[in-house]
Amino acid sequence: MTGIPASAAGGSAGAQGAAQAPGAPAGVKPARTGKLGAAAVNQASVWNVANLLTMLRLVLVPGFVALMLADGGYDPAWRAWAWAAFAVAMITDIFDGHLARTYNLVTDFGKIADPIADKAIMGAALVCLSYLGDLPWWVTGVILGRELGITLLRFLVIRYGVIPASRGGKMKTLAQGTAVGMYVLALTGPLATLRFWMMAVAVTLTVVTGLDYVRQAIVLRRSGIAARRAAAEEAER
Repeated sequence: MTGIPASAAGGSAGAQGAAQAPGAPAGVKPARTGKLGAAAVNQASVWNVANLLTMLRLVLVPGFVALMLADGGYDPAWRAWAWAAFAVAMITDIFDGHLARTYNLVTDFGKIADPIADKAIMGAALVCLSYLGDLPWWVTGVILGRELGITLLRFLVIRYGVIPASRGGKMKTLAQGTAVGMYVLALTGPLATLRFWMMAVAVTLTVVTGLDYVRQAIVLRRSGIAARRAAAEEAER
């Protein structure tokens, strides 16, 4: 006999015991069931703000092309509107990724649609500029070839790991967007000269970062193969 009321002595322990499954050891919390665990995971809806911005960028592509080629493609007013559409697309490219990562809005749709939207607006701008004679076709070929090639390379080595986006890649994207935007506008005089050098910087970064991605892919593949061989040899022992 201790003289302590049963309600006081067993209050907290009793509450814990009531939450435990019958027969479970004292002090051990019950494991969360599969259904409860799955329900606790916050699944981002496809119809979130990040994906809506990506969809907006896709919708802007045909609108940009129409504005770019309106009235023969050389009217400064239509080119200004085309630049506005291009600028909105570039801005949404910055914000949709940031929102998806910050607010846990990453979805499978976004992973696929975002890079497609990026390449669609950039490819549309480059092709239109080359078609109108404002930009040499080889520049368009180098930039689009690099983008499509690196995308394919990422898929080829995905079994060994993911090639992260580098700082050089981000600089390349910024340089491309700035240079292409300057070409979309009907610039003359010193600004036209400036856009030429801006495009030269963009093409240089495109080639250099592309070669760096190839190097990373080779290193990633070799390390992945080596790790698999080591794991296989360890399993045989």
